[in-house]
Amino acid sequence: MTDVASQGPAPSEADRAVLTNRQGHPVYDNQNQRTVGARGPATLENYQFLEKISHFDRERIPERVVHARGVTAYGVFEADGTVGDEPISRYTRAKLFQEKGKKTDVALRFSTVAGGRDSSEMARDPRGFAVKFYTEDGNWDLVGNNLGVFFIRDAIKFPDFIHSQKPDPVTFEANVAERAFDFWSQSPEALHMIMLVLSPRGIPASYRHMQGFGVNTYKWVNAQGETQLVKYHWLPKQGVKSFTAADAATIQAGSLGFHTKDLYDAIERGDNPQWELHVQLMSDDEHPELDFDPLDDTKVWPEEIFPLRKVGTMTLNRMPENFFTENEQIAFGTGVLVDGLDFSDDKMLVGRTFSYSDTQRYRVGPNYLQLPVNQAKNAKVHTNQRDGQMAYGVDIAPGQNPHVNYEPSITGGLREAEYPTHDEQGPVVNGRLTRKRIPRTNDYKQAGERYLLSEQWEKDDLVANLVGALEQCRREIQERMVWHFFMCEDELGQRVGEGIGITADDVRGLPPLQTQTLTEEEQQRAANLGKNGPRNVEGLVMTHCVPNEHVVVGG
Repeated sequence: MTDVASQGPAPSEADRAVLTNRQGHPVYDNQNQRTVGARGPATLENYQFLEKISHFDRERIPERVVHARGVTAYGVFEADGTVGDEPISRYTRAKLFQEKGKKTDVALRFSTVAGGRDSSEMARDPRGFAVKFYTEDGNWDLVGNNLGVFFIRDAIKFPDFIHSQKPDPVTFEANVAERAFDFWSQSPEALHMIMLVLSPRGIPASYRHMQGFGVNTYKWVNAQGETQLVKYHWLPKQGVKSFTAADAATIQAGSLGFHTKDLYDAIERGDNPQWELHVQLMSDDEHPELDFDPLDDTKVWPEEIFPLRKVGTMTLNRMPENFFTENEQIAFGTGVLVDGLDFSDDKMLVGRTFSYSDTQRYRVGPNYLQLPVNQAKNAKVHTNQRDGQMAYGVDIAPGQNPHVNYEPSITGGLREAEYPTHDEQGPVVNGRLTRKRIPRTNDYKQAGERYLLSEQWEKDDLVANLVGALEQCRREIQERMVWHFFMCEDELGQRVGEGIGITADDVRGLPPLQTQTLTEEEQQRAANLGKNGPRNVEGLVMTHCVPNEHVVVGG
């Protein structure tokens, strides 16, 4: 015992729990290693010390490659029982939506994308918006972002895109503008997302004041096996609020975790944030009448044609008891769906469905779904999966023969479930095996429309951010980006070009990228670069056109 410990607990501490190791052994001395004499060498049988230090050496699991910086909150989702003013059963049989007032527990993890676990939450970056619903049919993960589109449309480009946003692999210099714009200059599908993430919406004022989106296109399935394409929108009842880069820099000077602290503080004082869940629905076919592909995650669906329909409300009301077990180890995957929800053929969704769960098995371990934060809380789990690192339970059913961990069996093993409805669903798909991009790329129209429908302060901030970043890039990257911006909208190209000394005449002769096949309309725009006039946005209701309040920081 130490000198202090040898005195025994003070009377006021007699009821305090005693420190033990994980074998349940009381720890009598937590201050000193076992040594030969007070000054002598430490002995190898220092079990308590070796257990303590070896666990400490392993206290960090590999951080997420993306979405490393984040925070989890818990709450409840309450269903309306309708989609807009129609019974929701007309479109989906998913049980969590069916009854008005039905409540489902949820966990929501907010995050930044590119930075490490200890990076600043004031970075300009998309924000992860991942919701885990603990439903009676098992878990449903709706894994999205605060911006309704993405930079790429095919998951094969995801490693390249993320590498372009990460530090230089030689110097490890972070936030290198030339790396990002080098990639974007050769990837015009990213332009729509650039209009958002380089605008104030790339720096939300708080997690409580940003939208959330599923981003990808999913499907709903009803009891008859009929399918609809669906997009998910979370609209904050607190409104949308954003910072400029100057506002964010002022906050970052005092705190790297501003958004996390804001969320903890709000819920602690009872100011529980809420989001309404809305959906857009579209018949499950290719829609050749549209000038974009509904499965393209670089596009939004026009809301005057496919209106938002409310299906429920989510309220956050509790924060984790332990940051590591409930935030670092919480795991999401786009493949985690319940009956009545299904995948579309969205190329990004297919890739994410493999990648997300594969990442969790590497990062947390093969038994990550046994962790309390990831377990299905309201559905029984019976599997034939056994063993693996950190297995601390067996998914065995009451009455199941413990010797039988396979199926089929007639000696007390598990059986298959019965399909709730039709096995075959959705349209027939025919095609030859190929590697081709989708025919309707249309990379410039929605990006230009988004610029025109932005608030004036958003336009000004977007242009300033683009100019500031492109000033750090070599001339050929600048020219290609200005060409792209003129293809989107004359005013945007002119304003950015003026900021870095490049005119439409300087870039009009640039050919399309070798990877591009311009439509006749786009060829005409290229020929008249800088002289096309503004696009017609009359009557267009576009995602992200909800009001965005500028939160000014400092004087």
